Amino acid sequence: MKNKTAIPRNFEEYFTSFPENEQAILEELRKTIAKAAPAAEEVISYQMPAYKLHGMLVYFAAYKNHIGFYPGAGANSEFKKELSVYKGAKGSVQFPINLPLPLKLITRIVKFRVNQNVEKEKNKIKK
Repeated sequence: MKNKTAIPRNFEEYFTSFPENEQAILEELRKTIAKAAPAAEEVISYQMPAYKLHGMLVYFAAYKNHIGFYPGAGANSEFKKELSVYKGAKGSVQFPINLPLPLKLITRIVKFRVNQNVEKEKNKIKK
């Protein structure tokens, strides 16, 4: 990131703080998430691009050697086998910057998160 002290106000400000090759990767991820969750709202949260639909869906961020993707612990558990080839922690995964993003897997994870949040919202309404 070029200017780490500036807090981005939107995706464009966040993206333009990176070199062009990383901007292209971030834009590809943005389009993939937006297609998988068309009703989700783009927001900046924790100084990262994120998507919100009945609560937070996913976050992502660019780093020197990877793209951090943060779908939460439930999604990581659900897709444990597919994500096992990547570094990660309880609610995060690191996609190496020098490899193509696993867009089909990301799509499935985002759709899973949408379903989780929609179900959570339905249960709130029933109470």
